Amino acid sequence: MARGRKQGGGGRKEPRFGLAAAMADLRLDPKDRIPASADAPKKSAAKKKPVEPDDDEPVREPKARSAKAAPARPKASGGKSRWGVSIGRLAYWSVVCGLWGVIALIGVVIWAGAHLPPIQSLEIPKRPPTIEIVGYDGTMLAQRGEMAGANVALKDLPPYLPKAFIAIEDRRFYQHFGIDPIGIARAVVANILHRGVSQGGSTLTQQLAKNLFLTQERTLARKLQEAELALWLERKYSKREILELYLNRVYFGSGAYGVEAAAQRYFGKSARQVTVGEAAMLAGLVKSPSRLAPNRNPEGAAKRAQTVLAAMAEARFITEAQAQAQIAHPSVAVKPAGAGTVNYVADWIGEVLDDLVGQVEESIVVETTIDPKLQSVAEAAIIDELAAKSVKFNVSQGALVAMTPDGAVRAMVGGRNYSDSQFNRAVTARRQPGSAFKPFVYLTAIEQGLTPDTIRQDAPLDLKGWRPENYTREYFGPVTLTQALAMSLNTVAVRVGLEVGPKNVVRTAHRLGIASKLDPNPSIALGTSEVSMIELVGAYAPFSNGGLSVSPHVVTRIRTLDGKLLYMRQNEQPAQVIEPRNAAMMNQMMQETLISGTAKKAEIPGWIAAGKTGTSQDFRDAWFIGYTAHLVTGVWLGNDDNSPTKKATGGGLPVEVWTRFMRAAHQGVPVASLPNAQGSGLVPTLAQIASQITAPTAPAPNAAYAPRTAAPSPARSNVRPEPAAGLDGWLVDRLFGGQR
Repeated sequence: MARGRKQGGGGRKEPRFGLAAAMADLRLDPKDRIPASADAPKKSAAKKKPVEPDDDEPVREPKARSAKAAPARPKASGGKSRWGVSIGRLAYWSVVCGLWGVIALIGVVIWAGAHLPPIQSLEIPKRPPTIEIVGYDGTMLAQRGEMAGANVALKDLPPYLPKAFIAIEDRRFYQHFGIDPIGIARAVVANILHRGVSQGGSTLTQQLAKNLFLTQERTLARKLQEAELALWLERKYSKREILELYLNRVYFGSGAYGVEAAAQRYFGKSARQVTVGEAAMLAGLVKSPSRLAPNRNPEGAAKRAQTVLAAMAEARFITEAQAQAQIAHPSVAVKPAGAGTVNYVADWIGEVLDDLVGQVEESIVVETTIDPKLQSVAEAAIIDELAAKSVKFNVSQGALVAMTPDGAVRAMVGGRNYSDSQFNRAVTARRQPGSAFKPFVYLTAIEQGLTPDTIRQDAPLDLKGWRPENYTREYFGPVTLTQALAMSLNTVAVRVGLEVGPKNVVRTAHRLGIASKLDPNPSIALGTSEVSMIELVGAYAPFSNGGLSVSPHVVTRIRTLDGKLLYMRQNEQPAQVIEPRNAAMMNQMMQETLISGTAKKAEIPGWIAAGKTGTSQDFRDAWFIGYTAHLVTGVWLGNDDNSPTKKATGGGLPVEVWTRFMRAAHQGVPVASLPNAQGSGLVPTLAQIASQITAPTAPAPNAAYAPRTAAPSPARSNVRPEPAAGLDGWLVDRLFGGQR
């Protein structure tokens, strides 16, 4: 019952008798207590066997131990013990962390090795193929591929060439086993002192392993794989073999791999013939091939070569006097053979190689139709014209394609500057041809029975809200088809296109060589569907060759370096895509474009030429496609972002570029007439004179406008009026150059 009562609470107190009552008020003073040491066994026993209180004894609450009663902790004997404990703990955790670090490193090494191919299956990979591109006269135009030079044996090189690489890249090459711990430690110390990466610890063997088997990414995994492969190379090959492999595989910038390719690229000579200074410059390129290439950064390359020469002298590979002599006369790089816009041609060839010979697995020579002299003339014509007038007319880019009447491309310029933009505007870009598309409209009309003298009305036209207008917004009433094409009258072209049917016009263009999709709507007559320059020039070629189909091409033969023939272009039998009579009438009509029409600036002394200008909506594209019996050449000028120019028309800049190029291209070439063309090119025939007597005043080059777009009113200053009507005035002007 006593256990069931509440302790310390209020309520009735029961009376107590006997010994318990006598002892109830007895209390012990702290002085009466027995010391803790003597009482400890009893307390321990009490803890082990607790004694239950008697039912008659009051249950007391345990008292909190005072701070004075708390046992005192033993004091440390001094600072030495505390430091000893700290050092012990530090040593312990250092050992633990070190063990885990070693375990982690071993795991990473195993992981890196697991991602390598089996060592027993590793082989030195074959050299990637070289693609040499030559002109039709055998002149080297460009090179493609990673290896441009042949392997050179170490014994055939001057002794200072490999020593230059050892001096600057791996001074302990003959002492280490593929990995150089001393070199790594030295690089770490140097990098710490310079607070950045100032030295590398990779050996020549490690660099070779990276070049042969790995990528250029900078990761820990790649470095570990590089080290493992370096050890394997050192076991499998001798030091001389490793050094020879390295010299023939290392990258030297500008597409040159190997010392032979680099020596040819930068100095125009074999690696067997380089001087000490040239060897030092080649060795210096390895650090940063793109940045230190001597053809791009001659000052940087020369400064790096001085560092290499000093290292060679320090290693006693050359004398101090030799080093100073080479520093005083630094090497100079020669201009590479294949530079400039010819690289657009090389890129185009690279795109078609797979179709011609499949995957290239060995070095080859590609023989082309390109004339190196004409290529240089075309490049200069585009660059010079843009340099002089690009700001005035807000024109930033240009392109040119020239081909023979059978489709052999003689020159191609895909842009203003290849190093700035590799986009080929002559092959890849598709732009609106504007009025340069009109010959396909008029050819369709000729094939349906119309003639160059057929009369059609030049007057305003409204097609469900679309109102095509002439460039000057002037109209000349009844005109012949010849006059309408020469003056590029838009309303007549649209009327004729609707008369013959837009679908028939599209079929005609496709038959002549246009491959792009064309929309058969009324505006097709004004060239609103986009085409590429190469296909547009190729589609004009049948006019120059009597109506035969043309397939533009640039590759004639492909052979291996040892002469094995892989491909030869076959002389295909061309199809008759234009009847000769119709081709002759079209030539007659397009000659007038150069005589009295929108391309009066185009002139090649002694030659009969024909063609058509074109200007797309809002002056975004300016074209001229012109031809003789010798060459068909197209010129385009505009902006890559399709922004409008400042009223640049086909009869302006493109005609000037075309004339400059064609005059140079026809020098020394026997004069030939267009198929069934009238006149000799010097004195107009009576038929031409008669057509000019009644010709209306010719407006300036027109702009072809897309549907539902109003045409801006052009400046009248572009209009060049014809001389006074009549035979005398016209003949005097044509023969003596009044307005010509």
